[in-house]
Amino acid sequence: MDEYQAELGKALSSGSSVPGQAPVADPVSALEAMAATKSLTPDALAGLNNAISAQRLAMQDIQKDISLTSPLSTSFAAFDLEAPAKLLTPRPTPLRNRIPRKKGVGTSHRVKRITGYTGTGTGGQGQIWPGVSETTTTAFGSINFERGPKISYTADDIVLPYNSYSLSDSVSFDANFSGLGYQDLRQLSSTSTLYATMLMEERMMLMGRGTASGYSGALAAPSTVTLAAVTATGSVTALANNTYYVYVTADAGVSSTGFGESVLTSVQSQATTSQAITVTISPVVGAIAYNVYAGTTTGAANAKYQGRTTGTVFTLGGTGTSSTGNQAPYTTTGAVATRASSDTSAYSTGYDGILPTLLGSSSGYINNIAGTFSNTNPGTEFQSVFAGLYNSVKADPDAILINGSDRKQLSDSIKGAANANYRLNITQDETTGAILGSVVGGIVNEVTGKSVDLIVHPWLPQGVAPVISWTLPIPDTEVSDVWSNYLVQDYMGIQWPVTQFAYEFSTYFRGTFFCTAPAWNGIVSGITAA
Repeated sequence: MDEYQAELGKALSSGSSVPGQAPVADPVSALEAMAATKSLTPDALAGLNNAISAQRLAMQDIQKDISLTSPLSTSFAAFDLEAPAKLLTPRPTPLRNRIPRKKGVGTSHRVKRITGYTGTGTGGQGQIWPGVSETTTTAFGSINFERGPKISYTADDIVLPYNSYSLSDSVSFDANFSGLGYQDLRQLSSTSTLYATMLMEERMMLMGRGTASGYSGALAAPSTVTLAAVTATGSVTALANNTYYVYVTADAGVSSTGFGESVLTSVQSQATTSQAITVTISPVVGAIAYNVYAGTTTGAANAKYQGRTTGTVFTLGGTGTSSTGNQAPYTTTGAVATRASSDTSAYSTGYDGILPTLLGSSSGYINNIAGTFSNTNPGTEFQSVFAGLYNSVKADPDAILINGSDRKQLSDSIKGAANANYRLNITQDETTGAILGSVVGGIVNEVTGKSVDLIVHPWLPQGVAPVISWTLPIPDTEVSDVWSNYLVQDYMGIQWPVTQFAYEFSTYFRGTFFCTAPAWNGIVSGITAA
């Protein structure tokens, strides 16, 4: 035994008990090397070899049983979770940031406006000759005096009701306390609700429609819808032979986001034989676009959303057609037409935003092009608006709001025009490479000479481009801002008392949005996708 312990000590300290051999990797290997010298008695050597074999088997079992999937399929590895959660949520609100917020009082905002008097050419006022002689008389009451003729006025009185707006959120106790150490969920809830309120107000300022007196009210459904079977050519392929039942609504913005659409038209049907179908829609005042629903069985519950057109003609084709612009493939997976069983284009607690104002009867100029931008005279669509606004009220607009896709189309129209007045600078970086691309940054008003900025609005629907005046080019109008928010109460954040196992938060504001001088603004509408 003394001899065995001495040899074992040598092996464990040196890593090997065999002279001339490299140190072994582990104690079991050391014992195997020592046993190989056979310096022990036969019985002791046999016992040692059995112990070494058993140890080798045990080590193999340990190495085999613990892995990324054994004995737990989810492993024993740590989670590399980065805190807190990332907020990949765009939240631009350019109108809310630009348009002033003024103090309101009471239950409504009231404005008395003089819209014209003799000589202005506005408000329906005509012209009178001011020349007089010694015999010229003008009636003042029941007496005629030797004076020039009287001027006349046009005025109106507008009363706009205030409405309240609010959004809410809640965080359960379980969620809040489980998230400690990872994220403050109450803070996330409050911040998200605040931003959601700002984003929805931005859309209201752009597309909202009110039903109260003084506002535009609900959109009407198109009065007529005409279907025709046409030969499938170009990018349009034939529909399956069948009878198709079609409904249409007028769109107040983007119906899928709640800004909203009219009720359905009456159903129209058309049979096809290796053909496509064109849907011709009668225009609706105030509509931004039109939504088309179709099915192969009559009834709104059987009709599915097929597409949106900013023009008045929509082509319903087969598989392989474009899903943008004024044509789309026939689909059976769209939204059901019954979503338009009630009007969602206007709200009793709403007000008129920019688009309803400029597409309505008070607009300064509406240029419905019902097509793409001109490639032969780029920008002519806006020049028509500039000229119309100047001729009517001597307006000199400040900005054009435009959808990103429409701005790209306008930029492309300039590059493709043979007679366009523009310059492209291609910058070369040293000896290789070039920066390509050009974009329209503004349009010169050919009437006044002013350069009007183009602003891509992130939530503006494709198909319309408002031409905006922020101020009036007239002194002493008593109008500091053409567009304004009037607020009895601006934004509040309310942390509600705990009445259940949840922390609850709401925003609140009360007011209205108003354009004092809509006649100084215009719009290009009916822009179809290229």
